[in-house]
Amino acid sequence: MWDVVVVGAGPAGASAAHAAAVTGRRVLLLEKAELPRYKTCGGGIIGPSRDALPPGVELPLQDRVHAVTFSLDGRFARTRRSRRMLFGLVNRPEFDQALVEAAQKAGAELRTGVTVTRVEQHGPAVPDRRTVAVVLSGGETVLARAVVGADGSASRIGGHVGVKMDQVDLGLEAEIPVPATVAEDWAGRVLIDWGPLPGSYGWVFPKGDTLTVGVISARGEGAATKRYLEDFIARLGLAGFEPEVSSGHLTRCRADDSPLTRGRVLVCGDAAGLLEPWTREGISYALRSGRLAGEWAVRIAEAADAVDARRQALNYAFAIKSGLGVEMGVGRRMHQVFSRRPGLLHATLTGFRPAWNTFAGITRGSTTLAEMIRTHPLARRALTALDRTP
Repeated sequence: MWDVVVVGAGPAGASAAHAAAVTGRRVLLLEKAELPRYKTCGGGIIGPSRDALPPGVELPLQDRVHAVTFSLDGRFARTRRSRRMLFGLVNRPEFDQALVEAAQKAGAELRTGVTVTRVEQHGPAVPDRRTVAVVLSGGETVLARAVVGADGSASRIGGHVGVKMDQVDLGLEAEIPVPATVAEDWAGRVLIDWGPLPGSYGWVFPKGDTLTVGVISARGEGAATKRYLEDFIARLGLAGFEPEVSSGHLTRCRADDSPLTRGRVLVCGDAAGLLEPWTREGISYALRSGRLAGEWAVRIAEAADAVDARRQALNYAFAIKSGLGVEMGVGRRMHQVFSRRPGLLHATLTGFRPAWNTFAGITRGSTTLAEMIRTHPLARRALTALDRTP
């Protein structure tokens, strides 16, 4: 009998496992892949991600970003620079591995190469009402007092909880090795291109001798999104270099009324649909929600009855909604404005220094979109006016 079983060893799952294990509880971390494994992701580590790391985790940074070039579908490019680092860039296999190792050092046990087919809270596999049965593909059943689902955007645990998604986007990405002369041109600088499709944008993130180049747009525009990536790569003069990896991934944002718990089961990170709707940044949401899920899973594991377990589950849901949920609400409004008026956003960021300073503050972690709207009346009025602009 495990106190907490965590399904999925990405940033959310590893953070949950660490948070539960440091309390001295018996924690099992399950992952279907063998680690380290590749994940479609830009690998940008902004301030909130850095601040949410488990103690002692050293970031395996490939580059430190001090400049951002913004362009509007390849036009009107302008570069903004900062003396202080804006954010760092990592390769996900190394980053995820560091988080898993931190969870293991805290006492969590890791099992890889295992697929969870379902969880059961009632039935013959469940010995009592304080237990959750985690059923693996080979037929093995693992028993736990609480379960955290962190198994990605197509989460089986999310299906059990009843997670409902609102916004679904398709991200396409290529890892492109480049000569040293090309890599030097990009060192310390990223490109963000506001794309031709509503709500789309592209990015170039330098990581030593490799450039991570990607685009994202609403699901249902697969052919147009692929064409945007091809045009984007060609426009950058990178079409002659063979990608080492080409991949795609769906990002899913939760609906406002989507549940986060069911009985003794919690969901976090992508499994809960927790990510920033405008930029689709998910690492900081995974780390923060994972830590909260691990902490509350311990409390649920200790609950003596269903009433106490329900109380702790509601506390977890409140913690998520009052923090990350508020940020997502502002992000949704920004995404709607951006989808309608990308040119206005580009002009504001490149031509209005307070907007750039806010962007820099968000990436460093000194403020958030939600905090900016809450504390700055001018920003609040501007966003409200843009909400009403057709």
